[in-house]
Amino acid sequence: MPMNKETGKKMSLIVRILDSDIWYSFTRSKVTMIAALITFLIFASALFAPIISPHNPFDLASLSLMDSLLPPAWSAEGDPNYLLGTDDQGRDVLSTILYGSRISLTVGLVSVAFAAVLGITLGLIAGYMGGRVDAIIMRIADVQLSFPAILIALLIAGTVNALAGGMDRERSAFTVLVISIGLSFWVQYARTVRSSTLVERNKEYVQAARLIGLHPFLIMLRHVLPNVMGPVLVIATINLALAVITEATLSFLGVGIPGTQPSLGTMIRTGNDFLFSGEWWITLFPGAMLAILVLAVNLLGDWLRDALNPKLR
Repeated sequence: MPMNKETGKKMSLIVRILDSDIWYSFTRSKVTMIAALITFLIFASALFAPIISPHNPFDLASLSLMDSLLPPAWSAEGDPNYLLGTDDQGRDVLSTILYGSRISLTVGLVSVAFAAVLGITLGLIAGYMGGRVDAIIMRIADVQLSFPAILIALLIAGTVNALAGGMDRERSAFTVLVISIGLSFWVQYARTVRSSTLVERNKEYVQAARLIGLHPFLIMLRHVLPNVMGPVLVIATINLALAVITEATLSFLGVGIPGTQPSLGTMIRTGNDFLFSGEWWITLFPGAMLAILVLAVNLLGDWLRDALNPKLR
């Protein structure tokens, strides 16, 4: 039976991917393959948390304070129904980790996307326009670089939460976190894209686009942007790990996700209150999950940086 055009295009794309230098580099590194597998498993477990988790930690009707602070199942006082034990509210720690990873990853992905869109846009404008526009955008970026990212995120989150009030804070916590983390990470994208745009804007294909009368916005979007995306992908991968850590830090400090919808940072904060009384599992397992996730994503970011560097091929 003859192959249709759509199937042929898909097969051709798969062949190109398997023959590419990036795929070869990926398959040659066992550490990278293990990191990719761990990252995939964590993302999959978070995505399908409602299906694979043994309990629903958000279902208040199923929670019982009689089941609170139970140790892991392999302990003498453990319950087989709660493999990693329970927290102070009687929530299953394993289920809460799965649901909490979902929240942490969602905040990380959305905040990185927000930071990337903002930084790429400002970087393209600064690099292509130059002059006073470039100077203003870069001076703002220089001022922000003088402050730690976590301090900026704390300042924004704390200010918005103080203005929002108690009930509004419950509903707006996700949005506040995304804006706070995104505004603290956009500078890296802007500076990287600006430097690449300064090189690309003087090349022949950009000059030709100007001669035929294309609008500067179309030139930046259609011609310049695809040629500056390599470094952006590396930054986005590494920033995902940083965004998850920042979310966990803000939640640990009490200005992130509320306790009614616990993320990994919220679980660590809750467990910290019971750490010295012997309930170590409430902090240890979410902390281990956070560390494994960040390590795996960082390893992927390091590999992607080397794989996209033509000097290392």
